[in-house]
Amino acid sequence: MVLRRFALSALLLATFAVMLTAEVAPALSAAPAPTRLLRTPTVSATQIAFAYANNIWVVERAGGTARRVTSFAGGAGNPKFSPDGQTIAFTAAYGGNNDVYVVPASGGEPQRLTWHPGADTVQGWTPDGKAILFTSARATWAPSAAPRFWTVPAGGGVEEPLPLPRGYQGKISGDGGHIAYRMNSSWDEERRNYRGGQNKPIWIVDLKTWDLLTPPFTNSKDTDPVWVGRSVYFLSDRDGISNV
Repeated sequence: MVLRRFALSALLLATFAVMLTAEVAPALSAAPAPTRLLRTPTVSATQIAFAYANNIWVVERAGGTARRVTSFAGGAGNPKFSPDGQTIAFTAAYGGNNDVYVVPASGGEPQRLTWHPGADTVQGWTPDGKAILFTSARATWAPSAAPRFWTVPAGGGVEEPLPLPRGYQGKISGDGGHIAYRMNSSWDEERRNYRGGQNKPIWIVDLKTWDLLTPPFTNSKDTDPVWVGRSVYFLSDRDGISNV
């Protein structure tokens, strides 16, 4: 009798375990995947490109599976869509040095555009899509090689400097008339609530008259300016937390 009761109990436990597994397994499989460190996103009309694991990836804005568009040895990052969304400019260290590259948004072999031994960092495109805007410390006389803005033709060619003597991070407006930018970098880009002399306001310069407009500044860390129409959006920690 005791053995019969024990066998019955074991059978009930086994049945319950099978039922529990059948109910829990789908829930576990439907659980969201862990968040990955996806960085420096750029958006076109239909797609989002971003840097992850030293490569450039693209996903539809409507959602779906991301696909990798670069797979070379060496780090790649800072992707920027062309105005028509067909090409991605990015910075990569495929030859042991940070240079400007372009690759079709649909995938393909990247084309290298700059060859200077100094680091070249992609910032964006000119509004007509004919050239890439990047920063580089090449050809500067400052003791610490201060960067400035340059352009290089999207199909390859000679790099040309912008007249601005210094520039670290910035974007040209959609009409091509202005540039919003940070003049200098800081020794620690990730430091929060720094209130020292390395903080500078976002400057807006008219590219025809070279008039300078300085928005209200609170000695905060203001970074990453972008244009939306005629407005400039940027990150600022003026309220203690980095917000738009």
